[in-house]
Amino acid sequence: MLLRGSGTAGPWGWLTLLLVACAARASEITFELPDNAKQCFYEEIVQGTKCTLEFQVITGGHYDVDCRLEGPDGAVLYKEMKKQYDSFTFTASRNGTYKFCFSNEFSTFTHKTVYFD
Repeated sequence: MLLRGSGTAGPWGWLTLLLVACAARASEITFELPDNAKQCFYEEIVQGTKCTLEFQVITGGHYDVDCRLEGPDGAVLYKEMKKQYDSFTFTASRNGTYKFCFSNEFSTFTHKTVYFD
């Protein structure tokens, strides 16, 4: 499993990702998402693999974030706005890097803490 992150969540995000990359097949991460920020994560998935993305905002503001999942070809598989929590299950249609992003860009002063697996 390869799990990478990018965004503006700060240096602790990379430490968390490093620790998670050494974990078992399923990954759980809790991270801070600053106001007006976006954090993306990437995972290599083999075609035919059944996957579930679950997330929950556990602190901050109205407990809501935007979430988006894209396939290796850039096609949007999932997109929800201002959700407190959700779960999305899909089967990978092709080998490649899948990208999932959490956004708090709509908030100008409240950071959030997000849990996902």
